[in-house]
Amino acid sequence: MSELIGFLMSYETLRAVWWLFLGVLLIGFAITGGYDLGVGALLRVVARDDDERRVLLNAVGPTWEGNQVWFILGGGAIFAAYPLIYAAAFSGFFVALILVLFALILRPVGFDYRSKLPSRRWRDTWDWCLFIGGFVPALVFGVAFGNLLQGVPFRYDEVLRVHYEGSFFGLLNPFGLLAGVISLSMLVMQGAAFLLIKTTGDVRQRAQRWFGIAVLVFCASFALAGVWVAFGIDGYRIVAFAGTEAYSNPVAKTVERAAGAWFANYRAMPVLWAIPALAFAGALAAWRLAPARPGLGFVLSSVAVACTILTAGVAMFPFMMPSSLVPSHSLTAWDATSSLLTLRWMFWLTVFFLPLIVAYTSWVFRVMRGPVHIEHVRGSDAHY
Repeated sequence: MSELIGFLMSYETLRAVWWLFLGVLLIGFAITGGYDLGVGALLRVVARDDDERRVLLNAVGPTWEGNQVWFILGGGAIFAAYPLIYAAAFSGFFVALILVLFALILRPVGFDYRSKLPSRRWRDTWDWCLFIGGFVPALVFGVAFGNLLQGVPFRYDEVLRVHYEGSFFGLLNPFGLLAGVISLSMLVMQGAAFLLIKTTGDVRQRAQRWFGIAVLVFCASFALAGVWVAFGIDGYRIVAFAGTEAYSNPVAKTVERAAGAWFANYRAMPVLWAIPALAFAGALAAWRLAPARPGLGFVLSSVAVACTILTAGVAMFPFMMPSSLVPSHSLTAWDATSSLLTLRWMFWLTVFFLPLIVAYTSWVFRVMRGPVHIEHVRGSDAHY
């Protein structure tokens, strides 16, 4: 037993465990926070008048704030478990992150103030703010992921200060924008799947139509990205490094760029190909089954979301933030972590709090189950 605990608490194991924890937190946010971002992006097209927009807002209203816990925990986990990645990401993606932060700030303000006044102009303005709050983060998250796959232009100097030599507009390259389309269509798909559960009548019919559009765009762009990664961009691979239990030092290794390197893990373990296959199968099955069984459709859509993120994570492992300037300065799961003591403390805190979050989220979904009818919100001041 003591040997098992010693193995679990070793630096090597905890680094791998924290890579998994971070993946769980990102997937948790993409599934839960993803549907309310998707509903925000659909607000102007699925709902056509004030009552219908209030139906959408009240569909996500009871849960959207709780969903942000996954996002906050994900950011906190990167800060505490991977401080080098946190520092490099805020240097490289500073403008993009500020843009996301500004868009996210519009959401709570929009939810709170939109229905306070009956003025049409007032409500239209906040509706556009809520649309921006859903559309912009969904797009930018994908653009960031696309740039990670290509490598970010940063390097370390002789005293390990990070230097970023790119620009915000440099992030908006063709592959980065394609990844943004994947992310946006994926979260719109998730939002539309949620609306099939929570709405009725004309709103539900429009949500179903947009669900189909989002599934098709997602599958087409995801397939195109796979071909692009295979033949259009180089991956990264470690040639030599100090070992998985060595102290974190991002410059103590040798990395090279090579065509097809992002498929090395899939070639080593062919069973991993099931992950991208499930992403396609989940989306297409959700499209087929969601109209009759919306609960199952949401589950299948969530499977597609989870497998999409896993597809990229598995391809990059152990890389987390490759450097396009000096590939050997890339940040990996083995050389960008905090100390062993920090990882141990965070491990036990996560083991305790993560089940509480899952239980709380499940309880909220159970309490707030059932569709929102337009009669519930029409003329009511008790709703958003």
